[in-house]
Amino acid sequence: MMKRRKYILPILTLTLLLSACGGPAAGNTPTPEATVTPVSEPTPTPELFRFTRENFPRLDGSTATVPLGQAVAAVLLGESREEASDLISFNKTSRAYYNLVDGQADLLIVAEGGEDSYQYRDSHGQTWRMEPVAAEALVFFVNEDNPVDSLTLEQVRKIYSGEINNWKEVGGSDSPIQAYQRPKGGGSQAIMDKEVMKDLPMMEPANADYVVGDMIGIIEAVRGWDDRPDAMGYTVYYYADDMGMADGLKLLKIDGVEPNDDTIRSGEYPIRTYYYAVMDETTPEGSPTAILFDWLLSQEGQDLVHHEGYVSILEPSA
Repeated sequence: MMKRRKYILPILTLTLLLSACGGPAAGNTPTPEATVTPVSEPTPTPELFRFTRENFPRLDGSTATVPLGQAVAAVLLGESREEASDLISFNKTSRAYYNLVDGQADLLIVAEGGEDSYQYRDSHGQTWRMEPVAAEALVFFVNEDNPVDSLTLEQVRKIYSGEINNWKEVGGSDSPIQAYQRPKGGGSQAIMDKEVMKDLPMMEPANADYVVGDMIGIIEAVRGWDDRPDAMGYTVYYYADDMGMADGLKLLKIDGVEPNDDTIRSGEYPIRTYYYAVMDETTPEGSPTAILFDWLLSQEGQDLVHHEGYVSILEPSA
């Protein structure tokens, strides 16, 4: 593994960093220079690197990491988020991994992929450098009028395998559980398969409407199902936290633990995963891609992760 580098952005104070993400007027923010010094060596004369549109790595990733990708580009190019958004065209989790292997992307900010992604990588003889840049979790939600507040992980597995199909079996009312699913190939379903279901197959959905491809759709489905609080669904914590889960929905505790930034970062919440920075392992050290990769792991990069509403790996500096 390459040596992790420390980044000091002398003109990029946290205040400037955050204001840049919010979208300053064009031309008001100077293009920052990344000052790179190896962590374990005496501080040499700083080597300055300036990101430009011409050398900025081609980013790809998961739908859930689009805001982070836009913020990274805005901060490092000194542009507003709107100006930098044309550089961010994320193609969802599985497609992003394929694009990295095919040479259509330089660096991913992405959820963990399914087995097909790794098989495709191996079949093409590529190896990756892959480091977590944000903690993530799979969370389950129900209508706020549902009396159930907590499930065990084993109960969730049994619900989605079809073994438990009535809320009274988990302390709720005597009514069928309407369990919505996410489609294959997305980040949420990859987490569900690996961290929750493991070797247990998901039940076949009652009909195609029970597989919902977008977050807004599954929220509306669970909130409004037949005007009764019998539905449940799941998504990544970033979406749930960003949307508040306040308007007619509630997040369930799992094994008695509420999902929040602290319990997810510490691993107390039992269904934790990560968003990763991923690049070809043969990427030259000192290239724009490698510099950006390491910056995401630095305190400055992690502060941006936190500011954008993700659960940073490092504790925020402020």
